[in-house]
Amino acid sequence: MSFSSNIENCANSNDKVCIQAKKVFDACLKQVTQEGVTLTLTNVTPADPVLPLTFKSGRSTSSVGIVTNLAVDRLPDRPKCGRVQCDVSIPVEVFYTDANGVDGSGTGFLIIRNDVVMSLPDPSIMPYEIEAVVSAVCPDGFYLGTSTINDEIVLQFSVVSCISIILKIIITVDLIVPTFGYAVIPPCQEFTQEICEGFFELPLFPDDARNGGNGNFG
Repeated sequence: MSFSSNIENCANSNDKVCIQAKKVFDACLKQVTQEGVTLTLTNVTPADPVLPLTFKSGRSTSSVGIVTNLAVDRLPDRPKCGRVQCDVSIPVEVFYTDANGVDGSGTGFLIIRNDVVMSLPDPSIMPYEIEAVVSAVCPDGFYLGTSTINDEIVLQFSVVSCISIILKIIITVDLIVPTFGYAVIPPCQEFTQEICEGFFELPLFPDDARNGGNGNFG
């Protein structure tokens, strides 16, 4: 039996549709401040900056965190819940100036360990996934020096990081939902810079106070 048969068996079937969506079974927000974090930068632009460097700022380049080293264990005394352990890597870009005053930047990762309790969905054929929505800024920091990783010279900074992470337990599901039909998309409003704005809005002739502005000459 297809899902269209399921829709036809519902009352007011014309007002229901089947959509595919990510259902969030649980989510939690973690916010941390870290000081003295060593950040290793690659993809340096421009190449070969003149050392030493002066830290300017840093921030995340994506809202998608990379989840690794994931382990989920259901709690014996709370079967609907589980202990979720994982590392979340946050891509960041750091901006600096070199000894000649030339602006530059490089990319790296902030890695945050998470050990939290979350609600888990019941066992099913379709597995659940752990997603991380992230945001981070580095308001302060200083240049540490260079290091060699895999025969490549990289830059290192010590930074203060302000980090927000939303962990989500999701499954991509098919849902039958009520609908009001397709959305009506309005036309785009083109941006224009009207140089005569204000001038064309003036009255054609000035008000004549002597005649009371009524347009009569008698």
